[in-house]
Amino acid sequence: MVVFGIDPGYAIVGWGAISFRANAYKALGFGSVETQAHTDFNQRLEYIYDELYEILKRCRPDALAIEKLYFQTNKTTAIKVAQARGVTLLAAQKLKIPIYEYTPLQVKTAVAGYGKAKKPQVMEMTRRLLNLSEVPKPDDTADALAIAICHAQAAGSDLRRLINQNKTI
Repeated sequence: MVVFGIDPGYAIVGWGAISFRANAYKALGFGSVETQAHTDFNQRLEYIYDELYEILKRCRPDALAIEKLYFQTNKTTAIKVAQARGVTLLAAQKLKIPIYEYTPLQVKTAVAGYGKAKKPQVMEMTRRLLNLSEVPKPDDTADALAIAICHAQAAGSDLRRLINQNKTI
């Protein structure tokens, strides 16, 4: 299975593609799409869409995993991130890639085994699970890989199979 993880944003969108076979993870590629501050926001959205569409078109993953949107205090930032997230989802939808969403708690639990794990712990476990020599930079890229790992674990679970079959538990 090939999973494409996305850490949504509008200044930096982290992405990472992994394969998961026989309980082993392998990083296939990762990076970030970065937009310049002071650029017209609509142009930033267009750039994010165009870049991610092309990457997804080349990668053709079996699934796209993305972090669910959450915000604490800054509603303006949350709205902009939501818009950037929307163009990301549109790129995947246009390519008919199934989309799955995960909360930060789910990602931390899947990668570090503890839902309240700190960012450095999650990043180090991501590095170890993918057998990388160092934690990918920027942080958004490491986060995207962690989101992909989360989906790879969840996709094989009985719970995910039930959800995919539209059954209730």
